[in-house]
Amino acid sequence: MAHISRQELKRDELKTTVEEFEEFVKRRAKDIATVAGIVIVVAGLAGGLKVYQERQEADANERLGVALRTFRAYVGAAVPGGLMPGMQTFPTARDKYKKALEQFQEIVQKHSRYPRPKAVAIARYHIGLCQALLGDHAAATKTLEEAARDSDRNLAALAQFALAGELVKVGKIEDAAKLYQELASRPTSAVPEATARLALADAYRATQPAKARQIYTEMEKKFGSDLTLAQVLKEQMASLPK
Repeated sequence: MAHISRQELKRDELKTTVEEFEEFVKRRAKDIATVAGIVIVVAGLAGGLKVYQERQEADANERLGVALRTFRAYVGAAVPGGLMPGMQTFPTARDKYKKALEQFQEIVQKHSRYPRPKAVAIARYHIGLCQALLGDHAAATKTLEEAARDSDRNLAALAQFALAGELVKVGKIEDAAKLYQELASRPTSAVPEATARLALADAYRATQPAKARQIYTEMEKKFGSDLTLAQVLKEQMASLPK
């Protein structure tokens, strides 16, 4: 029997392995092609979805920019040279907020499908503000309640703060107080604790001035090192009803 070297044995093993793999590929060629096709299709869909989302995001952001410019537009007769070129003006605040409301609503309606661009949540919050400024309490309350459930804590806090203010307007002081207290206990960069507590005290000023004074006094102790805030608290307490 001829002697087979270790190197020749390895070559034979490699050759056998390659032949077995080639035979496997021949037998399963259709299955492999199908899987490869699925991978390509999925990759193509993912790429297409990303492009679609980017376009939707860009469109929503552009529309939001327009709506925000309307929301912040100047009201009254424009003074020659007093406004930046291209800046909008409106004869009345009501005209301005009605137009802004329409533009914010268009964003929410156009981009109602998931995944929604971030601009949709910002637009919804501003819809609530516009409704409140236009005197539509019921609609503003409903919209701001929805906006207050947003996953973005800062945006949700802003909506909750605006909702509390709307409740104060209609005399629901205790309901508003609960929201302000919640905001104070869970402060955000959008609504810091001091802002929430000031609003809470202001809500009590007309009906329960003693309670408002108590809140101001507690804030003096906690935020006394903030000279600006300390001055505000001093002025607020001085102007409280006797």
